Formats: sequence, C-alpha cells, structure tokens
Amino acid sequence: MSGVWVSRDGLVLRDLVPGYLRRRWVRDGHCPDVDLYTTFAARVAEHPDRVAVADVGIDTGGELTYAELDAAARRLAAGLAAADLGSRDVIGLQLVNGRDAVVAELAVAALGAVALPFVAGPGTRDTVSLLGRSRARAVITGTGELADAVRSVRHELPRLREVFVAGQVPDGPGFTPVPVDAEAPARVLVSSGSEAEPKMVAYSHNALVGGRANYLRAVRGPEPRDLVLVPLASAFGSFGVPATIAAHGGTLVLIGRFDPAGALAAISRHRPSHVFGVPTMLRRLATAPRVDGEDLSSLRGLVASGAALSHDTAQECRWRFGCPLTNVYGSSDGVNCHTRGAGVGVPDPAVTDIRVVDGEIQALGPMTPLCYVGSIELDGRHRLPGGWVRTGDQGEFDENGVLHVTGRLRQVAVRGGLNISLAEVEGHIGSHPSVVEVVCLPVPDADLGERVCAYVQLRQSTEELTLAGLTGFLERERGLERRKLPERLVVLAELPVGPTGKVCRRTLAAQENSRATRSS
Repeated sequence: MSGVWVSRDGLVLRDLVPGYLRRRWVRDGHCPDVDLYTTFAARVAEHPDRVAVADVGIDTGGELTYAELDAAARRLAAGLAAADLGSRDVIGLQLVNGRDAVVAELAVAALGAVALPFVAGPGTRDTVSLLGRSRARAVITGTGELADAVRSVRHELPRLREVFVAGQVPDGPGFTPVPVDAEAPARVLVSSGSEAEPKMVAYSHNALVGGRANYLRAVRGPEPRDLVLVPLASAFGSFGVPATIAAHGGTLVLIGRFDPAGALAAISRHRPSHVFGVPTMLRRLATAPRVDGEDLSSLRGLVASGAALSHDTAQECRWRFGCPLTNVYGSSDGVNCHTRGAGVGVPDPAVTDIRVVDGEIQALGPMTPLCYVGSIELDGRHRLPGGWVRTGDQGEFDENGVLHVTGRLRQVAVRGGLNISLAEVEGHIGSHPSVVEVVCLPVPDADLGERVCAYVQLRQSTEELTLAGLTGFLERERGLERRKLPERLVVLAELPVGPTGKVCRRTLAAQENSRATRSS
C-alpha cells in the first residue's frame, strides 16, 4: 500500500505505523501477509464440506458449508462488480447477525474493497454520519425498510451511488476474487466511544487475520465453534469473519437478535465450544430459567468484553455453565488483552504490546489499525509518533506483569472543578449486595456544574434501596470519598441496552434530559 490508500471518491487512509514494524510482524509470523479472501479460500480448499455458518435466525435459519459460503460470496461479488464497485470503494453493510452479513463481508473482501459494517437500527443520524464521512459508494441493508430509510437521506450523501437489499442484488457472471496488498485497508470498525459522532477505525487485512485473530486463538484454540451474541458489526464481534472463519476455519453460530431463551436453545442444538457476549448478555443467560432438555456440555469457555465484568456476573456464569470465563479488555482503537483471573492479562506480542504512560494505557502491535477514518483530529488526539495508540483508559501493571484497568480518562463528572471517575463509582456501587447492574452519568447542576446520578437495577426480592442507604454503604463499607458519592439514585426494573448488547448510556442520558426539561 506504500503507506497511503485513496478511494475512488477521495477518502485518504494513511498507515500511522512505521513500515519496518509491519514488515517485522510478518517476519515474526504474527501476520500472514495475504489478504482476507485469499486466507478464506485456503480454508475452503482444506475443508469445503465443513459448516462455516449455522444461522438460527427466525427468517434466515440454515447452514452454509465453506464451499457454499464461497460460492455465495462470489455470486454477490459478481453482482457488486457489475454495479461498478471495486477495490477502491468503501461499501457499507447494515445487516443483523446471519448468513447475509457473513456473505456480504466476504463478497466485499473478494472485490478487494473496504467493508464498513455498522449496527442496524432505527434512525438515520449515525447512518448519514458513517456513510458520509467514509465516502461510501454503496450500502447493503438487511430489509427494504432500512434501504428506504437510507434512500430518504441520499440528498445528504452525494457520493452514495447504490443502495441494495441483501438477497436482492442481481447475480453477475462467475467472479474471480481480486488479491490485494495485505497492508491495505480491509474493514472499518465502528465505535460510539465518547465522541459526538461514531468513531471509525481502519484495519488492514494483516491486522484482522493476523493480530486480531491471534488473540482469539489464544482465548479458545483453533477450529472453534463460536456462538457470537454481539453483532458482527460491532468492534467486539468483528472477529467473526476474519478470525473464526478465514483465519481459524471454524464455525460461526449466529442467532440474529439476542434473547436468552434463543441463545440457550442454540447452545443445546448447535453445540458451540465458546460463547461471546458482553457481561449483560452473559448474566441474562446465566440467570434465565432452565428448560427441559437443556444441554450445555459442549461449552469449553465463555468470553466477555465490551464492559466491566463484575464479580457477581462471573460467579453466576461459572455456576450455570461450569466452564472457564475469559475477560477480554479491548476496543476498536487497537488494543486487546485477556485473562481468566484478576486484571485483564499479560500483553501478547503477537497481538499488541502495551505500555502505561502517565497512567494511560497505550498499545502498538500486529493488530494496530491504520488510522481513524475521516478524522485527522482523532488521529492527532489518539495516535502518537511511532504508531502508538492512546486508549483513553487508565491502567497499571502489577508485579507479575498483569495489566489492570482502573478507569476511563474521559468518563468523568466535573463537580465543582473536581473530576470524578464514573467507572470508579460504578465499581463500588456494583459491589453492593442488592445491585445487579449500575451506570453512573453526570447530570447538569446550576451550582456545581455536574453531579453524579446512579442508575441501578436491583436483584429480585431485595429490600428497597434508598440514596441514603447507598451512600452510607459507599462511605462505610467501601471508603469512597464524600465528594465522589452519587447525589441522585434512579432504580429501574432493567437498564436499557443498545444494539450491541451493552447498557446504553445514550438512552439513559436522553431520559435524564427529558426529565430535566419537564421539571424546568
């Protein structure tokens, strides 16, 4: 790629990692130095009849072998090529978990184009932001309704040429995949992060089927059967096609949209070796009612990421599933580290090296992305000379070299000029015996600027929790400084979750703003 990639519509992506480091990681065997589709084609040749995707969605149930998946991806790639799409284009994918999402991602890889998967959902604000800033030339949606929603805002997307519905792209003639430079961009990972607009991070083929796949191999070994509960379009779920299928030759088990009963039924029927989910999902699985015929004996491990994993959630999962639980610390910005014990693990040089500078976790290694997409400002804020990524997380190493994440630098409430780490307060509240889940948000205050509001979900059959009772516990039992105590408490039957399965802070913030407006 010579360090710079430019799309047909003028999107410029620069590799901020020095070329000599990229070459070293290839020489060390951490990256394969071949593109994603070529890697996938090797798995097809090795075991064409192995099941690649077990899709148990209501509307799209069924299985695809490696040979069938290869044929489907090539047919779709041919149709996209017939629509004048190629290796210098960005193609958006707005699809729920299922065979269509897997076929589409591989078809884009076969073209040598750049995939931009993003979570399907109501509204068009994020869609316009992502497709516009990435200068996407086309988008494939999962339904006609989603396609119509995109078409309704095409006047804001002058570079968008085509809007397709999955399964309705006309097949073209036989297609031969286009090999591309392994250091060229393959996929854009999307994360809401703490920015006003979703962040987009460009990853190369080597970073996906090398660095990111390496951490999955360490987590659960080769040839897995992975039940992925989070969206494949999320940063956490992005390993699905590049790692589980292309790099490792395993089977993806997908259930569409998450629900505990459906996920447990999928485990009994499709026999996955590992389940991947955010802590909220895993807790809801662990506490769901047992049913006749439930069989969880295939499981060799659970993998949690995307949010802090509480001790209680980990314990409930171990009691219900009887297998190891791995906690992964990672983000779309370019860091992964995992452990089955305290902390989040010892850095793996096949994935990324990690250092802590002035309390901040920084990362650089085979999985390090190229750059942020359409944002020189984010590159300037989060990338350092030599390619290092500033994660915005606080951390420290213990005497055994294990990394511990202690909080978020930007997730704060500013009360009277003093910064309060919301992650710290959440950790202490989460230790209360009555609390299942907690999220803290800063709420406006005319006097102090901001105060801390705690939103909690309580265990069933527990006594009412009052603000005085909670703050007394935090002071007496946890030793939390008085200036850090929450000053409002909202008890909810269940905390709202977003499309990725994590508790949705944006929804809670919107509810708070609505309440404040009504009371003013």
